[in-house]
Order: sequence, then structure tokens, then C-alpha cells
Amino acid sequence: MTTYAALLRGINVGGSKKVPMAELRALMGGLGHDGVRTYLQSGQAVFTAGHGDEESLAAELAQAIEKRFGFPVDVIVRDHAYLRAVAEACPFPAAELEARQLHLTYYSAPADEARFADIDQAAFLPEEFRLGDRALYLYAPDGLGRSKLAEQLSRRRLAKGVIATSRNWNTVVKLVEMTAGSQ
Repeated sequence: MTTYAALLRGINVGGSKKVPMAELRALMGGLGHDGVRTYLQSGQAVFTAGHGDEESLAAELAQAIEKRFGFPVDVIVRDHAYLRAVAEACPFPAAELEARQLHLTYYSAPADEARFADIDQAAFLPEEFRLGDRALYLYAPDGLGRSKLAEQLSRRRLAKGVIATSRNWNTVVKLVEMTAGSQ
């Protein structure tokens, strides 16, 4: 059995795409997943599975959500080893920063560095970003809501079909902790 985190993109935001966490847990249990737990209302679920891989589990869950709730939801699934490695690889001093200052965007596939080459990083200092393993780290000292760099990064920069979903650093750390149980 492997422990995974499912990251759902864009649910329970602004009154649209409502997915109650209790119903999500029941849905995932019905798919045969064990130990299903959710974190916050913004689309994180931790579970164990004895079958499939990240891509097939994400596709299965996305299909089940659309069937149950009537709207599509992008899903990324990552195992504990990946979540831990990405957190440990953070190029910014996470322990010294407030969680609102550091964000991680998970990608469903590697990010093409060339798509970000036209961003003049010096123009956005002290804000900074770095690409990682299917991830983008963003340091925004005044928070995401005031970040001009985040606005630039959110513009269509990924290849078609690549899913992106962002989490603050508290959530990144919590997902590592929650998936650590059976590793």
C-alpha cells in the first residue's frame, strides 16, 4: 500500500464547484481507497491505495468527481516520497518565512523552463520563483494576494493539458506529514 495526496484544483472557491469533504471521503472510499482523510476545504485528500499509479489514480478520481458532482475537476495525485522530496528541495529558507510568503505550485508534468524565460525576475524583486521537479516555488514576501510576480506566473505558461494547482507552505508541510504514516 502506498500513501498519496490528491490535490483538487479550483473547488470550493467563491461558491462554485462545491465538493463537501465528507462526500469526497465517501467517494474515495467507494473507489477502494483506504484511510481517506481530507485537509481543509480547499481540495486536499490523503489516502492509501494498493493499485494504480499517480496518473491513473488522478484520472480515476477526476472521472468519479465529475460523475458524482456534475462538473470536471482537475486532479493531481502525488505519493509521500515526492511530496517530501519537493518540500526538502525548496530553494528558499522555508523555516525562516511566514507560510503566507511561500507557495508551491504542483504541476502534472514537468514545466518547460523556456515558457518562463521571458519573465524579467529582477523587475519583481524581492519576489522570486524557481522551478523544481514538476513544481514551481514562489517567494512572495507580501503574500500571494499582493504579488505581481504571481500574476505573471499564472498567465498561460504551461503546455496544453498540464494541470497546475498551488498551495501555501503550511499545506505543503501538512501534506508531507499526513502522507508519512505508512512509509
